[in-house]
Amino acid sequence: MIHLLLPFALAAVLAGSGVYGVLARRNAVLMLVGVELILASASLILVTMSTTLPDDAAAGQILTIFVITLAAAEVTLALGIILAAFRLRGHIDLTERLDDDAAHAPVDDRTDGRLTS
Repeated sequence: MIHLLLPFALAAVLAGSGVYGVLARRNAVLMLVGVELILASASLILVTMSTTLPDDAAAGQILTIFVITLAAAEVTLALGIILAAFRLRGHIDLTERLDDDAAHAPVDDRTDGRLTS
């Protein structure tokens, strides 16, 4: 049987990397990867505890399947929102704010500047 220190240490590394990715990154895709790392660490802890503790219902494995399903739905929705934001802004930097005038002004796709009257 495997010692419990190894899965918990790996889960701690995954969770720490995920939290760093969420807090330190400005790119929306990299923040999404950080959230996925946090969910992976939670899944690892659930499976580890489910295999070590006697449970007839296998609740840890069932919850892990729900976490995987939730992560897949979250990635699909988040990537759709990120793609829409990229098409609107031209970048996916989450810390940069748009001016109110620039956000509502129409943009001419044929040139590099704004529409002229």
